[in-house]
Amino acid sequence: MRALNISDTSFAELISSRLGAYYELIKFRLSALVTFSAAFGFILGDSGSFFSWGAFFALVWGGFLITGASGAANEILEKDFDKLMKRTQNRPLPLNQISLLEAYWFTFITGISGITILWLFTNPLTTALGVLSMILYIFVYTPLKRVGPIAVFVGAIPGAMPPLLGWTAATGMIGHEALILFGIQFIWQFPHFWAIAWVSDEDYKKAGFKLLPSGGKKDLNTAIQIMIYTLFLLPLGLLPTYFGLTGINSGIVATICGVLFLAQTFSLMKDCSRKSALKIMFGSFLYLPIVQIAYLLDKV
Repeated sequence: MRALNISDTSFAELISSRLGAYYELIKFRLSALVTFSAAFGFILGDSGSFFSWGAFFALVWGGFLITGASGAANEILEKDFDKLMKRTQNRPLPLNQISLLEAYWFTFITGISGITILWLFTNPLTTALGVLSMILYIFVYTPLKRVGPIAVFVGAIPGAMPPLLGWTAATGMIGHEALILFGIQFIWQFPHFWAIAWVSDEDYKKAGFKLLPSGGKKDLNTAIQIMIYTLFLLPLGLLPTYFGLTGINSGIVATICGVLFLAQTFSLMKDCSRKSALKIMFGSFLYLPIVQIAYLLDKV
C-alpha cells in the first residue's frame, strides 16, 4: 500500500477547503431549512393513494439548488458589504477563496439546474413560483436592504414561498390551504428578521443595511411592532386545524409555541435590550420547525 505523502495531504486539504467554501457560498444550513419547509408543504398537500416520490425528490433537490443559487447570488451582490461586517467577513468571496467569475458560473449553473429539475419533474406552476422567488430575493430584496425596512416585507415573500411550492408540486394548484401555509411563514419572518436586525444592528449599519422599522431605531416602537406580528401567529397557527388540514393536537402545539414566542416579545418591550432580542431570534428559529413538524405528525 502506498504511503500517504505531503502532496496527498495538501490535495486533501485543498479539496476540503474548496468544498467548505461552496458550502458557505450556497448558505447550506439556510438552504436545508428552506428545503425542509418545501418538503413539509408537499407532504401536507399530497393526498393520493400512493406518495409521489419522484415529484417529492425533484422538489427537494430542485428547491435546494434554487435556494442555494439565490444565496450565492446574494453573496456575489453583497461581497463588498460583507467585508465590512464581522458576521460576514469570513465568507468565501471576501476572503477570495473563490473567484468572482467562478462564483458567477457556479451560481448560474446551480440555478438553471434547479429550475430544470422543477420543470421536468414537477409542474409549470411550481417552476414559475420558484423562478419568481429567485427574482424577488436576488434582484429586489437584496438591493432594497440598503434602502429601508420595505426590504423585510419584500424578502418575506420569497421567504414564505417554500411551503407554497411544496403544495403546488403535490397538487398542481394554489388553494386556500396553500395560502394558509404561506401566510404563517410570511408573518413569522417579521419578528424573525427584526430580531436578527436588532442583534446585528451595529454590523448592519457598517454596510448601510436598513432593516429595522420605526426609523431603524432599537426602541419601544420597534419592539411593539415585533410583538404585534408575533401576536398574529396565534390565530394563523390555528387555521390549519380550523380548515381540517391537520387535527387538534397540532393546533394545541401551535398555540403553546405561539404563546411562548409572544411572551419573549414582552421582555423586549420592557428593556429594549440586545439580550431580549437575542431570545426572540432563537425563539423564532425554534417556532417554525416545531410547528411544522407538529402539523406533519398530526396529518400522519
